[in-house]
Amino acid sequence: MTWFRAIGLMSGTSMDGVDVAFIETDGKGDVRQGPRASFSYSDDERRTLRAALDEAVRLTDRTARPGVLAQAHAIVTDRHRSAVVDFLKANGLDKGHVDVVGFHGQTVLHRPERHLTVQIGDGAALAASLGIPVVWDMRAADVAAGGQGAPLVPAYHRALAGAAHLEFPVAVLNVGGVANITFLPGEGDPIAFDTGPGNALLDDLMLERTGQAMDRDGETARTGKVNAQALAHLLDNPYFMAPPPKSVDRNDFSRAAVADLSTPDAAATLVAFTAQTVADAFVLLPQRPRRLIVSGGGARNPVLLDMLKARCGCEVATADDMGWSADAMEAQAFAYLAVRSLNGLPLTFPGTTGVATPLTGGVLSRPA
Repeated sequence: MTWFRAIGLMSGTSMDGVDVAFIETDGKGDVRQGPRASFSYSDDERRTLRAALDEAVRLTDRTARPGVLAQAHAIVTDRHRSAVVDFLKANGLDKGHVDVVGFHGQTVLHRPERHLTVQIGDGAALAASLGIPVVWDMRAADVAAGGQGAPLVPAYHRALAGAAHLEFPVAVLNVGGVANITFLPGEGDPIAFDTGPGNALLDDLMLERTGQAMDRDGETARTGKVNAQALAHLLDNPYFMAPPPKSVDRNDFSRAAVADLSTPDAAATLVAFTAQTVADAFVLLPQRPRRLIVSGGGARNPVLLDMLKARCGCEVATADDMGWSADAMEAQAFAYLAVRSLNGLPLTFPGTTGVATPLTGGVLSRPA
């Protein structure tokens, strides 16, 4: 068995910062978790990334970087470079301790129905500046083959659950800007899909109304009341009952239904929207999981966790409760996927993205 030392990098659709994680793995069932850290974007950087989302809506060529996209592309590359440098220094690691970096980049557009997914950030430039091989652009091959290109993390969820000897079936829910669920039956490949909104609508609401990037610890939502009429309007979307495989863009859902509500009521209603769409997604699974394990920023929102417990009809735990990492899960996953890519192992499966056969992916860039 060959072990690889890998760093994973993730900048999610919430655009709060760059998550960095170090793991050792064989790319199969063995994972040793190492240090992890997060590096926040500055307010100016975040504004540029949000502007890039608006610019990206008009893209038809995934390699094009018009207008502010070029600036955002450079910011993402440089911010990830500095995050790795600072991470190595803080943990007493030399670049020679790292076999590969898994670089997700920043998703600015995801339209698999048009065979189009766009992640900004230059993996080749990152490899050259770090002096470490980088695997990047991990969604493109799946989308080109007719898959959804998302979610990509289920292979890592399966490795973690198997190593923990959990009682199956279980489900792992990642709540970033978008929420996605992985169903692990115990035998066979995982089933996974985007359930719908995660934190993006709530984050956008808080930024617009309070200037804060998020509803930290659910403090605003906790003081509000769910508006049943607004929630029903939000749930009136054919996506939620459409069969998987399926995936969404962070901008596929609107806050219009809560526009006239107070900020606490709007926040509570948006959290209920996320929780209810997760509960509704259980209907699309082969059977109800025994346990739902929550990761991502949503695992830090006790209001969301309480709503999931009330709606899902199973035990709800956080990734931290399992000895995993709610915050670093996706960064760890992209380290794991980079190793799988190096070994030609599948990153996606028919049950996770709808691709016809299990498919590897990623572009390997080596330093000059």
